[in-house]
Amino acid sequence: MFYEFFLNNDFFAYMLVIIVTLFAYIAQWRVNSVFRKYNGVVTTGRVPANVIARQILDSYGLYNVQVMRVSGNLTDHYDPKTNVVALSDSVFDNPTIASIGVAAHEVGHAVQYNTNYLPIRLRAIFVPVAQFGSSTWIYFFLIGMFASIPFLVDVGVILFALIVLFQVLTLPVELDASRRAMRTIKDQFLLGADEQAGARKTLSAAAMTYITGLMVAMAQLFRLILLSRRRRN
Repeated sequence: MFYEFFLNNDFFAYMLVIIVTLFAYIAQWRVNSVFRKYNGVVTTGRVPANVIARQILDSYGLYNVQVMRVSGNLTDHYDPKTNVVALSDSVFDNPTIASIGVAAHEVGHAVQYNTNYLPIRLRAIFVPVAQFGSSTWIYFFLIGMFASIPFLVDVGVILFALIVLFQVLTLPVELDASRRAMRTIKDQFLLGADEQAGARKTLSAAAMTYITGLMVAMAQLFRLILLSRRRRN
């Protein structure tokens, strides 16, 4: 009944996409706002984020993983191919609550690979598939729609569905990395109790962007399915 309702009411289907997209923008604004707030609060220990990242890596015996600076703001990531924890300009040498939280989160990804954490291994398998899908699905879908070739439309929808699946796999990976980060920060006394609350808020705001991003992708997938269905009818 729910599916048929949206199938016959384009307005509500479009509103669904617009609403979740709005939530995604709000979540992105929130993470930027929280990061700016806590990236302006210097920790009691005044130890830079890159030093903290190195300390956590060494505590796990990951001496082969490097910590490097990467240009940009919140472009932090872990690259398993090069074994590098890349910290952005706004994080690398900052001794702030937010920077240390972000650094610990990215180190969490390195630990995930080292411990063969299943979700991140599955996600790694889907990376090339998601990259192919993200760059080609629109062409299959639009050509199929305009040329009235249902097979191409279906290919486009399937490729987009693979992108959504990639985001589904990404969510537990990111949540687990934040959980590992907070546990490490607490166990190794990297931040005080009040400072830990700030780091947790920073990571929670970042996690919300992944959740809303998934919601947007799922809403878009639902809309594509409706469009293809109505085109056939």
